Amino acid sequence: MTTTDRMQQSVPPTPVPGPRRSVLRDRGFRLLIGAVAVSKLGTSVHSLALPLAAVLALHASAGQVGLLSMLGTLCFLLLGLPAGAWIDRMRKRPVMIAADLARAALFGSVPVAWMLGVLTIHQLCLVALLAGAATVFSDVAAQSHLPTLVGRELLTDANAHLVTVDALAQVGGRSAGGFLVSLLSAPAAVAVDSVSYLWSAACLRRIRPPEPQPQPRAGRSLAGEVRQGLRFVFGHPLLRPIALAGAATNLSIQLCRTMLPVVFVRELGLPGSTIGLFFATGGIGVFLGSLSARWLTRRFGAGRVLWLMGLTVTPLGVLVALVDRGPALWLAAGAWLVMTCKVGIDKVIKVSFRQHATPDLLLGRMNATMRVVLTGSLTIGAALAALLGEFASPRTALWIGTAGFATVWIPILCSPLRTIRHLPGPPADSEARAWSTGPRQNRG
Repeated sequence: MTTTDRMQQSVPPTPVPGPRRSVLRDRGFRLLIGAVAVSKLGTSVHSLALPLAAVLALHASAGQVGLLSMLGTLCFLLLGLPAGAWIDRMRKRPVMIAADLARAALFGSVPVAWMLGVLTIHQLCLVALLAGAATVFSDVAAQSHLPTLVGRELLTDANAHLVTVDALAQVGGRSAGGFLVSLLSAPAAVAVDSVSYLWSAACLRRIRPPEPQPQPRAGRSLAGEVRQGLRFVFGHPLLRPIALAGAATNLSIQLCRTMLPVVFVRELGLPGSTIGLFFATGGIGVFLGSLSARWLTRRFGAGRVLWLMGLTVTPLGVLVALVDRGPALWLAAGAWLVMTCKVGIDKVIKVSFRQHATPDLLLGRMNATMRVVLTGSLTIGAALAALLGEFASPRTALWIGTAGFATVWIPILCSPLRTIRHLPGPPADSEARAWSTGPRQNRG
């Protein structure tokens, strides 16, 4: 019997849900979303303030600023997979609190060093690298803890609220960061991020009841558990297409996002305010997508929405690649809004699918594997954009990015996801044990 057949027998779809309580009535989730809202806002501030601190306070070169940006995500590739295995062995909430406290101390060191006159680019790079490592553990632990906190039946609602918060932080955080840099100075603005992580840790500390301790798994090596996580994701008939579609989406969006500012400045001569407004539509698009995901899922079915939305927005990428002054700029902004709206819908549905399809003992490794795949595709997209922009043209990178975005729905259409209307129920105990023990051939 194949894995797909066994999954269909042992993990039947849940019935059509009737009226149910809102996830916002859960005190633990309200504290979690309060922590996420403030920390995401702070992160958006430092994503602008930290490189500006390098440029304005330390007169850093373009290469140093690029290195600073790269170090912020490098740890997802270096630590992502083992972090998932470690997190599966421990309580998730204490990991999130420790990560928040570490980031608060790291970002708090920047304004202190600046006021003492000892701030250097080497310190900023170290802060970016270590804060990135803390973010790896925090993000993987947060996604792995959510099913335990709210229950699997409320995951879609919970993820929709979290994606909404993330989108609003993207829209408001960079604007607030620019204002704070002008008002206080770039290093002082980084202090806002430090305070936000302290607030997040305080909210997480108040969540009750205590999280249960995972069952110990004697005799398992870290490398073996990492391999189990990889086999689970890439051997699962639902998770594999989600990973492939997500990687293609991130790579394509990153190609466009990296080269659009170059086109705006060098070819079109647009001011910075116009560029900022254009990218703000992306945050609005993600926000609208997160709000509409639940309605679309109920109306058309979770799996069908994923490929139907991809097919619907395919022609709009042309408008982004043809961006120009005048009406073409407005059309491109509208197309970018719809494209990022699809990204917001995907985030809610795909993360919910991932959490529903994964047994508790594999949640950390599944989320870590996904983060490595998705973050790695962002890194590859940025590098590919640089190569295409340098040796071909920025427009070429835009065309390749929009062409890639037009195909991201194909892995979903070619998988069992295309006909699934409702999220699957939690894996059966026998299925969970089969995935977490023994080689893949024993599960076929």
